[in-house]
Amino acid sequence: MFSERALQIGESPTLAIDKKAKELIKQGKKVINFGVGEPDFDTPEYIKEAAINALRQGKTKYTPVGGIPELRKKIAEYLTQRTGVNYEDQEVVVTCGAKHGLYNIFQVILNPGDEVIIPVPYWVSYVEQVKLAGGVPILVPTGENFKLAPDKLINYLNNRTKAIIINSPSNPTGVVYSFDELKSLGRLLKDREILIIADEIYERIYFSEKPISFVAANPELKEKTFIVNGFSKSHSMTGWRLGYVAASRQYAAKLIELQSHQTSNPTSFAQWGALAALTIEDDSVEKMVQEFKKRRDFVVSRLQELKLKVIEPAGAFYVFPRIDNCFGKKHSGKIINTSIDFAEIMLEYYLVAMVPGIAFGDDRFVRLSYALSLADLKEGLKRLETFLKNLE
Repeated sequence: MFSERALQIGESPTLAIDKKAKELIKQGKKVINFGVGEPDFDTPEYIKEAAINALRQGKTKYTPVGGIPELRKKIAEYLTQRTGVNYEDQEVVVTCGAKHGLYNIFQVILNPGDEVIIPVPYWVSYVEQVKLAGGVPILVPTGENFKLAPDKLINYLNNRTKAIIINSPSNPTGVVYSFDELKSLGRLLKDREILIIADEIYERIYFSEKPISFVAANPELKEKTFIVNGFSKSHSMTGWRLGYVAASRQYAAKLIELQSHQTSNPTSFAQWGALAALTIEDDSVEKMVQEFKKRRDFVVSRLQELKLKVIEPAGAFYVFPRIDNCFGKKHSGKIINTSIDFAEIMLEYYLVAMVPGIAFGDDRFVRLSYALSLADLKEGLKRLETFLKNLE
């Protein structure tokens, strides 16, 4: 028999869609996969070379649980520069991906019944991870701009509120909180015993104003804030599984204790690659972001031509168009009533994979990743146009 925890876990919808798409591809079908959140660029050569050199030098043994000292120091320096607030090595924990870091945070801070504020729409794993730690996800709508405002947030705070998640740039919407918006949230949280989990994994991927760290806007809240970041998105290192958490010394120490019984250390030679990512730094990230901007501009323009309402993303590599104007219509005899219906028909009849908005807490939308070639984006949106024309 499964445990109650295991029974309440749902498969990641983004990975489920990606799995179905890849099965169709194996069958020789030309699938346009808007589903998975993964840059389509290769990891920069200098990062791969650093990992290869580490292997050749025999750096294949256990490392300290919290990461090699060189990498923790470099991350602390990077965060100090980025936030304008001093971070030390002992406040950094290297994890097996940012997702792992988030999981560990919830395991360390939550007791049964503790509530975690999660703005809607949200990244799919937040809710599952909170529940696995015995917590209660409190889903808070954000309105038309997809941003959590203090006057809305205050209505959801009580003595059971343990933490709040702020994701900027956001997955799935691509919105970026401004300095003033983060500052106003900080003022509301300042005198409350509430922890802040700042998921900043997409902070290097932006198209206009540079994203501000929550701690940069609210340095007085540093001791109550967990910064979660990593290398998967910024340096196209998704398969390397390397992220990090920055937190106060007491929380960092507890995260390391938990990790020591969980994964031990992150992969040794991958850490040397990550160190190179922060140390050498060429123009690879900038070139990738410029390409994402071109794709974003094209996708947003095409979606607007198709009369789908969409907010132009300021960061990350997703668009979140609203598709509920299709609800109640038919395709091949099937009535579209949900975002799942929409996504299933797109995959079955048009070989286009996208993630239904219900996975992110809002059934009126679907998420499209534009981490695809421009040719694939054009073809995928052409198929979407045909689908919309065929609705009855």
